[in-house]
Amino acid sequence: MPAESSRARSMNETRDRILDVALDVLGEDPDAGMGDIASAAGVVRRTVYGHFPSRLDLVRTLTQRAVSEMTAVLTQADTAGTEADAAWAGFVARLWPVAHRYRVLLALRRGEYGETIHGLLGPLDALLAGLVARGQDGEVFAGHLPASVLSQVAYGAVFAIADSDLSNGAEGARAAAITSLLMLGVPEARAVALAGGWP
Repeated sequence: MPAESSRARSMNETRDRILDVALDVLGEDPDAGMGDIASAAGVVRRTVYGHFPSRLDLVRTLTQRAVSEMTAVLTQADTAGTEADAAWAGFVARLWPVAHRYRVLLALRRGEYGETIHGLLGPLDALLAGLVARGQDGEVFAGHLPASVLSQVAYGAVFAIADSDLSNGAEGARAAAITSLLMLGVPEARAVALAGGWP
């Protein structure tokens, strides 16, 4: 039994390492193949295919992991009694390292895996739309677009900035927060104030 447990743990560690390496490799080249990922992870292709039978399975798993992490971040930020604009700013502040890590999904979402990624992001998209709708109801967010559309525009800006800010620094996070808040219709002074409290 202990040997089986050790083997299972080793397999999980290998799987997690492949996922981490895949993010790095695909982040450099979204068209990289399974062989490139195997080589970078220091394993043979058969090992990668043993965990992920196809590139689609790998992308699906990466997306599921991203959705899980981003949902947890949003849940932490959007607590009872928090103004919607402050909740959004807190969400972006906490999301930034995650968005930077998973920025390759933007490129993959525009390609052949778009439908799969869109489908997996559905529950997160609904949560974001709910936060924006709350902000619109409280008149802290603009009402010129439906909440589902406005949330995607603002959320997309965060990932666009993450994709261009390869330093993953605080300035990028601050820019993402201010830009997305402005897109949500928050006055500039308020957006800057909400973003300015971060280290």
